Amino acid sequence: MQQNIQPIVQNVVLIGGGHSHAIVMKMFGIKPLTGVRLTLITTASETAYSGMLPGHIAGFYSHNECHIDLRPLANFAQAQLYIDTVVALDLKNNKVLCANGLVVDFDVLSIDIGSTPARISVSGAAKYAIAAKPVSQLLEHWHELVETVGKNPQELIRIAIVGGGAGGVELTLSMQSRLHRIFHETQQPIQNLEIHLFQRRQELMPNYHQSVQRQLQQILTDRGIKLYLKETVCKIVPIALKETKEVFEIKCESGLTVECNKIFWVTQASAPEWLKNAGLGTDEQDFILVEDTLQSQTHPQVFASGDIATIINHPRPKAGVFAVRQGKPLFENLQRILLSKSLKPYKPQKQYLSLIGTGDKQAIATRGIFTLPPDKLLWRYKDWIDRRFMEGFCNF
Repeated sequence: MQQNIQPIVQNVVLIGGGHSHAIVMKMFGIKPLTGVRLTLITTASETAYSGMLPGHIAGFYSHNECHIDLRPLANFAQAQLYIDTVVALDLKNNKVLCANGLVVDFDVLSIDIGSTPARISVSGAAKYAIAAKPVSQLLEHWHELVETVGKNPQELIRIAIVGGGAGGVELTLSMQSRLHRIFHETQQPIQNLEIHLFQRRQELMPNYHQSVQRQLQQILTDRGIKLYLKETVCKIVPIALKETKEVFEIKCESGLTVECNKIFWVTQASAPEWLKNAGLGTDEQDFILVEDTLQSQTHPQVFASGDIATIINHPRPKAGVFAVRQGKPLFENLQRILLSKSLKPYKPQKQYLSLIGTGDKQAIATRGIFTLPPDKLLWRYKDWIDRRFMEGFCNF
């Protein structure tokens, strides 16, 4: 009598719904493996596409145009979806522990949770500043602010952005663009908006060529952004309410103080506490150290990609372009380890085309030392690239 042998089930658990994992789930749906159970644990059912987020802040894209809905994507991949927050990893017993008491076993684990702005050391920042991540909370605060300004455009509003990297600069220009349009629509002076940008280094966007830094600094200055270079924010203090509005005082190490109504925190990225305590090999910023295969240096059953990972032999800036490009090699190596095949190395390119929106439907293009100034055609090209990426997640 022929015995009915069930395939051995291997549990693949994905923590985080980042760009790489979205691509992995899509590819698992296209090319499933028999005997593999796929699980996604993520804090939200939607994930924002970073390439279009500044455009959404500026009002150029709707919520749906720049968010991937993970629910139909999980269905397509035949994956179990848990909306929960990971609080710990048990790497000895291969378990993921979640905030709501959920415990998920795994044979292979992949982590793609992005990063969060580092702010713990600054007094008052955690309580009074609005972090750039998680994106859902940033957008909630931003939409509330847009609504408030729309109802009271005659009132002065002062905004501070702490962090002069690419994220902070694009956020600054996008916020100014959206609020200026409100002032124009309501026939109020744009002087009703003050924006203050703090950068602890001498230059903006330190990961970019000097030509890009100079152009963005000139654009910010020309548009009336109050720019504070070599200023390290060390304290945020709430001040008594003035005319029913929140008012905070930003204090810098130099002694500079600035009053603002809203503070957005876009500083150097860091890892969450549970990851720091997991026992994985990490770099000085607590990002997971991975080999060229995107496999953990210390735990071969663990993979990592996107901002949360540092490729030991090929360190790169924390940029969404790398998370997108790691999706396919991550999928291939997850399948290869499940099939007991040797893994393939991945080498990220050293130079890549970066298109930086300037908040006015123009963009700067840069690749290495080559830079093109703001242009509408470059924005259209960026818009085409971003929309094409998102179209790949629209038909599940």
